[in-house]
Order: sequence, then C-alpha cells, then structure tokens
Amino acid sequence: MDIGIPREARPREHRVALAPSGVRTLVQQGHRVWVESDAGLDAGHPNAAYESAGAEIAYSREEILGRAKLVVTVYAPLARDYGLLQKDQVVFGFWALPATRPEDFRALTESGVTAVGIEAIEDEDGHAPVRTSMSEIAGSLAVTVGSGLLLNEYGGKGILLGGVAGVPPAHFVVLGAGVLGRAAARAALGLGAQVTLLDRSVAHLREVGREVHGGYTTMLATRPNIEMALSFADLVLGAVAVSGQRAPVIVTRDMLKKMKPRTVVMDLSIDMGGCFETSRPTTLASPTYEVDGILHMCVPNLPSVAARTATKAFTNATLPYLQTIAEQGIDDALRAHPDLARGVLLYRGRCANEEVARSFDVEWQPAPGAEE
Repeated sequence: MDIGIPREARPREHRVALAPSGVRTLVQQGHRVWVESDAGLDAGHPNAAYESAGAEIAYSREEILGRAKLVVTVYAPLARDYGLLQKDQVVFGFWALPATRPEDFRALTESGVTAVGIEAIEDEDGHAPVRTSMSEIAGSLAVTVGSGLLLNEYGGKGILLGGVAGVPPAHFVVLGAGVLGRAAARAALGLGAQVTLLDRSVAHLREVGREVHGGYTTMLATRPNIEMALSFADLVLGAVAVSGQRAPVIVTRDMLKKMKPRTVVMDLSIDMGGCFETSRPTTLASPTYEVDGILHMCVPNLPSVAARTATKAFTNATLPYLQTIAEQGIDDALRAHPDLARGVLLYRGRCANEEVARSFDVEWQPAPGAEE
C-alpha cells in the first residue's frame, strides 16, 4: 500500500505522524511510504533519517495527498486541503469533527474519504491507546507550562507552584479526572503543589486513588463544588472530555468572578470546543489572553512542545493499526478489529459515527466491524 505522511499544517505543530522507526517497519513489510520534505525536522528526524528507513521524500503536499491510499497525520488535514483528498482514501489522525464548521463537514463528506479519528479508537472497556498517550504527555506539560504562567513575567500572580519552607504552595485545581487530569495531578504533586481533582464520576475519582498517591483532594464536580474550588485556585486545568462529543462547558463567565485576580486557567479541552465559556483557541506563538482579570491559556496541541517524545509515543500507539490497514485493506481491518472500527467517523464519505451525526443533524450508518 502507498502510505503518505504530510507535514503538519497547524501553526507551531512540531510533531510528525511517524518516526523513522515506524516507517522502517512498514517498508520492511513491503509498503511504500512517502514523507513530505522536512515533515519530521522539528521532531529531530531529518529527511535523511526517513530515506535511511526506506521512505521516499515528496516535495509538495499535493504529491503526498495525491499518491497515498493511506494518509497518516497527527492532526487531520485542514479544510483548505479537502479538495486534494481522494475518493476511497483513508485519512488517519485527530479529526475532532464535532467541533468543526458545518460547511467544512459537508466538503469532507463530498470528498468520499474514510476518516479515522484516532481520538475515537477504543476497546470495549473504553481504553483509547492513542488518546491516552497524548493525554499523558499533555498532563505533564500542563504542570510545566502552568507553573511558568504563575510567575510575574508571564502574567501570573508571582507564585512558586511548590512553595518554599514557611510559604505554602499553589492550589492546583483539575477539572476532569481522566488520563490527562491524573497525569497532571501526579506531576503537580511531585513539585509540591496542593492538588484538588473534580469529576462528575465517582468511579473516575476512585481511579485517582489507584494511580495518584497521597496529598490530593477529590470532589464531585457539581456546580457548588466547582465554584468552591475555583475560589481558592491559583492554577486551574480544564481536562474535561466526553468521547466523540464536544466538551461540555462547565465554567461560565460569571463563575470567573469567584476566582482570585490573575489566576491562571489552562483549558486543554479546547481541541473539542473547550470547557470554559471564555475559552478560545490560542497558539504556542501567542498562548495567553486575559478575560476579567483571569489569564487564559488554550493551546490545543500542547504536546507539540515536546515533539520528539510525543512523536515516538504517537508512533508506538498508532503503528499496530497502520500495519493492519496496510496489510488487510480498510474493510477487512475494520471487520477484524472492532476497536479500530469505533474510530471511523466517515466511511467512504458517509457519516459512520452517531455523535458526529447528531452534531450535524445527518443520517449515519456504522462502518464494517462496528455494526454489532
């Protein structure tokens, strides 16, 4: 199979969809891999590394998207690229379709592609290997970046996250006790912060106890509890996610009034619309803005700042699925692997996901393998 790896099109996106080690594996199995020139440069993988792995270098996005039967990306192509996509092509990446514009969704369906949303690939128990790998990195980075934003030079109130002898540490509030939230809690506790996690699921809060040890508080995410937590927070992480759906807004603008001035808010649910009413996407070049005295940071691709680590983790998580698709073809691969089938958002241009269909008020039909 011809497999294409384009350069990521989003601003300041430094990751690449496959490291040279993943390319080598596919080439050794008899597949042709095309890598757009300098696609891996920011992640520490120059063209020569891909050529040594057996890939062919392409010098335009048009060439990559025109040749490949399977396109592998971190973030799916932007709407401006939809006209370059081929009928019956498989495009593998983070799509976040419920948060896209209706006109862009229509254009995508008209292209006839099969869109596999790696954020939606999960087994019967809800384990999502690709989403988990990126969430773990994002959680750790949220503490690294957030601790910097608390400092005066970056707009914060001048607080050291872990405090010092005789001076209490910062209060770190995490909204959402999923993989991202738990990873952030572990990292923050390691630096000495006071950590409070809130979630709507008591079961999720129990899982915290199995993964995070000591020094934290858990609360059910009711509105009164959220307001209470916001009132004493110095740093707030929005890590709310509902699989396949837009993130619910759980913090309104009025609730910001209960927060201390110059509190830092990091909404990492922003790739699915954000969980703060006042959130809007920002970039690594200009990551913050202020609303009512509260500093907001809403970068959707935060793992990109650790591009080499994130690329390797992404490759580890996606490679088994790519091997299956390349060896068996998309239809047989979906029938053989229900977890992969759950990730299909569009099948040959037709909506194949109930949540996406609900978002755009269209009919849907499950892809092969997801019909049972």
